[in-house]
Amino acid sequence: MKLKHLIHLRPNRLILAAVTSLLLTGAHARTWTSADGSKTFEGKLKSYDAEKGMVTMILSNGNSMSFKKSKLSEADITFVKENGKKATGFSSSSASVKELPDVLPDPDGKEADMSKPVQVYILLGQSNMLGFGKPSPLKSAAQSGSYPYLVDDAGEWTVRQDVRDVFVMCSGNSPAKDQRTGWMTIQGNIGPEIGIGHYVGHVTEAPVLILKSCIGNRSLGWDLLPPGSEPYEHGGKTQPGYRGTPDDPGGDTGGDMSKGWYAGCQYDGDIAAAKKVLENLDKYYPGAKEYEVAGFFWWQGDKDMRNAAHYEMYEKNLIQLIKSLRKDFDAPEAKFVSASLGQTKEGSKSGDGQILDAMKAVSENSDPELKGKVGFVYTNPLSKGGSSSGHYSGNPETYMNVGEAMGKAMVELLQGK
Repeated sequence: MKLKHLIHLRPNRLILAAVTSLLLTGAHARTWTSADGSKTFEGKLKSYDAEKGMVTMILSNGNSMSFKKSKLSEADITFVKENGKKATGFSSSSASVKELPDVLPDPDGKEADMSKPVQVYILLGQSNMLGFGKPSPLKSAAQSGSYPYLVDDAGEWTVRQDVRDVFVMCSGNSPAKDQRTGWMTIQGNIGPEIGIGHYVGHVTEAPVLILKSCIGNRSLGWDLLPPGSEPYEHGGKTQPGYRGTPDDPGGDTGGDMSKGWYAGCQYDGDIAAAKKVLENLDKYYPGAKEYEVAGFFWWQGDKDMRNAAHYEMYEKNLIQLIKSLRKDFDAPEAKFVSASLGQTKEGSKSGDGQILDAMKAVSENSDPELKGKVGFVYTNPLSKGGSSSGHYSGNPETYMNVGEAMGKAMVELLQGK
């Protein structure tokens, strides 16, 4: 049985499954004992989240698994409390962050240190994040010096051998399809992932996975509504909470789309699609055995700006989104960067302006869960014209500029600036 399947087992089978796996692989680490004393197994303590009571172990194949501390003996629980450190989305022991130069150099062609966990960055949103930047005019811009690291001396697209670029897409919570998998380079139309991948990849010594999971025409207030969102009143009408419907706002469909769309069904689908990639990590990043979700990128808002019930709740929903993402990916310290819509100017009182204000407010929030962990990019000065609904007329420089800015914002968060 593969490790990726162990984490889905019921708690009373988890220890037995771990024992079986470790015996088969011949791991050599500290010996642990189950709560009832009937079983022992070997594993290396990676971290302990005291708040959740979760222990994370490193197995002999380099993968990790988590379970409740109550599955361990009292002696082991004492050891965990004394030696465990609360899990973080970005571990300084496994990945360090270098300084960014004024101008990025061409990729050096070297592979990443595969002994370190892959640093995963998950990109979410709607069509802006999806990407409609046309590659043909981009090469000319790169050769003229705007993005010199994108082309080599022969005028060919450069390739990062330390950053994987993966894009999956689904509609609602239906099964996702792979749209792109490979090393970071230009492969058709682009989104902000190119700028993000180059900037984050340059400063990270560990391998990096840029994982985009999204589809167009989706709103945070409905399609992407995160778990924990409650029904609320707007304009005399009750708006659905997570997994509710217009006919039953406080209900719970349980994720069943057979009777139609429900609030949060795209959230469910995008998260499930991203998790499936991570469960099959070695398929998408050859040679990888372990990963850490280091951060999230969010470029979205075109659909919400057209619905007052959605844009007036954007700040609250965005905070809930951050909390839900961290919980779903077991990354309580993962950083988060959002970007405003390109056509929106600061001071706008329209729906898009309220969304910009909401994003900025969340990045400045003093809540310990958010302070110093959330970044914001004002994209209007970076846009080359057009609007989000028109995909900025396919201008690749808009997507590159926004991607670079989001990447820089993430690096600053990782460096604690």
